[in-house]
Parts: sequence; structure tokens; C-alpha cells
Amino acid sequence: MKIQMVDLVGQYQKIQNDVNASIQEVINSATFINGPAVSSFEKNLADFINCVEVIGCANGTDALQIAMMTLGLKPGDEVIVPVHTYVATAEAIAVLGLEPVFVDVQTEFFTIDVSQIENKITAKTKAIVPVHLYGQCADMETIMKIANKYNLFVIEDTAQALGAEFSFSNGKRSMAGTIGHIGCTSFFPSKNLGCFGDGGALMVDDRELADRARMIASHGQKIKYHHDIVGCNSRLDSIQAAILNVKLPFLSKYNEARQIVAQRYDEAFKDISEVVIPQKAPYSTHVYHQYTIKVAGICRNKLKQKLQDKGIPSMIYYPVPLHFQKAYAKPGIGKGSFQVSEHLSEVVLSLPIHTEMTLEQQQYIVSEVKKAIKELL
Repeated sequence: MKIQMVDLVGQYQKIQNDVNASIQEVINSATFINGPAVSSFEKNLADFINCVEVIGCANGTDALQIAMMTLGLKPGDEVIVPVHTYVATAEAIAVLGLEPVFVDVQTEFFTIDVSQIENKITAKTKAIVPVHLYGQCADMETIMKIANKYNLFVIEDTAQALGAEFSFSNGKRSMAGTIGHIGCTSFFPSKNLGCFGDGGALMVDDRELADRARMIASHGQKIKYHHDIVGCNSRLDSIQAAILNVKLPFLSKYNEARQIVAQRYDEAFKDISEVVIPQKAPYSTHVYHQYTIKVAGICRNKLKQKLQDKGIPSMIYYPVPLHFQKAYAKPGIGKGSFQVSEHLSEVVLSLPIHTEMTLEQQQYIVSEVKKAIKELL
């Protein structure tokens, strides 16, 4: 049985006529850069998540960098970020000469531990970048309270949680990426909403910030050849936007399909002590970009290998915490500095989850996980 982490071919085959026609329309018009498909997708995504404006860009990492440039962060400014995340979150900070300041994550939900944020705030702190990891939101209500108290910017890394919804204590509900000052996302092919290459976007509720972000993404110009601010070159090309325009109406169904797969996993593993199923935060829906378990009582790497031997892929997100990476290592911050993230790096394992997964495929995965666990005990 062929098992994949993500079945992009199967997903494409269901919508290929519309996708192909949309791509052909761009080719026929030769509007490859900043064409109508881009502005149409930006408007459609803004409507979907209920924000004022979406600005397409080349990828999710660029989105983070453009957000920080838009907010006027300067070299030497400190930006608080979780240590258990993909490197791009810290990379976008460091490349601008800013200082990433690491905070541990919650062992239950894998997102930034809000109880540790205030201890990391100094006179140089200018922003917080919460990461909505694996498909659910960080505790944005608490984060925004802290940000308001200390006059900090909040940039949401929404690359893994587009379509997730946050619930405030007063009953208000907001889509991931629309709560902070700027939201950022990626359309990397394996994302819940993915294109056929690289792509990204910023989500902004402030028209002035949106105008500035759009200028920065276009060489700092609003009028061609008039460069009022220092910018960069980061564009969502028209063909990718055309593909995303076809897929966007299916995003809610895609997320629901992932949730069904996750529910089946939950039910299958709920009584197995060696598998700690992912916990859902009470303030967020979960769109399961990854289904990430914690392996207990047996060797995670041996379990991974046994699954691989049976044709079942799995992934470790992330095997090396950011403070152990050579590029981000700092004197005095070593082993034991972020105990939760260090532990997670040794026990997390993400199982296949995607929109096209069949019941038969999932039953095979579950059966082999259980067999492997028995062999390892």
C-alpha cells in the first residue's frame, strides 16, 4: 500500500480541469507578474479570513521579513519567538540584523509558553512572533494583552494554521493571522492551502500598514521608478495565484478532511500509553497541518524506522531546537535552557495526514504503529 505524508497528486486530480484552465488563462493573457489573478486571490483570501487586505509575496519567509520591515524594526531590536519551530521564523528576524529571543513552548499544545514571555522582555524588545504550530493557534488573547502592556508589535506566523479560528474569552472569534498587527502565511505545496511552487502572503487589518507592506514587497515603490523606502523584490506570481484561487474555496473542506483523519487517529491511540495524542487548545480550532504525537516509553527513532520499513513515512518536526542550531547558538544558552522544546525534539513524531487519505490507508498505518510498539516494548 502506497502511503504518503501528503497526497498532492490525488488532490490535484480532483480539481485538475479548473486548475489547468486557470493556468492557461494566465498564459493566454501573458500577465505573469502582478496580473488580475493575483489581485483576485488577494481579495478572495481577505474575504475568507475577514481582514482588510492581503498582500501576496514570494514565500512565507519573505512574508515575515516584509512584516518586520513594515513595522519599522531596526538592527539590534529584540523579537521574541518560540524555540520549537521551523528555522524560517528566526531566520527572517536575524537576516534583518534583529535579535531573536527564544521562549520555550507548552508541552500540551506545542505553541509558545505565554507564561514565559514577560520575563524575556527588555528595553530592546519590539515584537513577538507567535507560531501557530501544527495547525492550531497560540494563546493570542494573552499575547495581545502582553503586547499592549509593553507596546509591542505582534506578527503571527500562520503558515501551518490557515483556516484555524481563535476564540476569545468574550465570545469573539477571529481567524488565525488576523489578530496581531500583521499575519504571515506560506503557500508551500504541502500547506493546507498550497500552490504548485513557492508563495506567501501578509494579512493586514490596517490600511496604512498594508500600503507600506505592498510598497516594501515591490522595491519600496508605489509609483513605478519612484522608490520612497527601502524594499525588496517579493511577488506572488500570477500562475500560483491562479492555482490558489481554484483551491481556496476548498480550504474549509480540506481542513475538515484533515480533522476527520485526526479524529480517527485520536480514537485509535487513545488507550495506548506509548502514544500521546496531540492536545487541542480550548481557545482554538485545529486544522492539523501535522498530526504530531509524542512517543513515550519506547525509542521514537526506532518506531520511525519500523514504520519506514513497512512503507509508512513519518516526520520529526523539529529534531534540533533553534538554540542548538549553529547559526543561532548563544553563549550561556545550552542544554537545559529550554527543557520542553529539548524533550519534544526527542519524542515528537508526525504521522501521515492529508485530504485524500482513505480509511484503508489509515487503518494500515494504525495497525503497523501498534505492531511496532509491541515489538519495541
